[in-house]
Amino acid sequence: MIPASIQYYLRRNRVLYERYWHPRAVSAQELAEALHVSGWRVAKSVIVMADRQPWIFVVPAAGTVDLERVRELLGVRTARLATEREFTDHFPDCETGAEPPFGELYGLPVAVDETLSLTEHLLFRAGSHEEALEMRFQDFATLEWPLVASFIHERLQPSASAVTIIPPLLMEQDAPIPA
Repeated sequence: MIPASIQYYLRRNRVLYERYWHPRAVSAQELAEALHVSGWRVAKSVIVMADRQPWIFVVPAAGTVDLERVRELLGVRTARLATEREFTDHFPDCETGAEPPFGELYGLPVAVDETLSLTEHLLFRAGSHEEALEMRFQDFATLEWPLVASFIHERLQPSASAVTIIPPLLMEQDAPIPA
């Protein structure tokens, strides 16, 4: 279940969203499979330690973070994937591995790979391995003011058809929580 703090955060900021229940999916690629969508359609939060500062890097499930690009982008000496021990305390109401991209809520800076900015909607985990959340990219950008840049490995870049504007999922869903 999506934690109450996330639901409240979105309601307080008047952000409409859709909720999708699915069989337990631990990885973002499993989430894409469970929802029958491309791995380029699902966004995942990757926690990166840039020097000693944790960041949320949001990338397509089918992509991987290029840590050298991150280091150059942020102008830091070191960039590496954070260990669970380093980030779980930042997300006390979330299942480990299901961290949402809401840095404003959890006190962390956020960066989004530019491929995701080309889609109309973001589909991602919101604290649970059994429920996903979808919202308009523009609403997410207004809410979080993320750094938008290219930082996934080049060999994994999606084809042009994978980053075109994609309509919301077509499946039975809850109505968005009104503002």
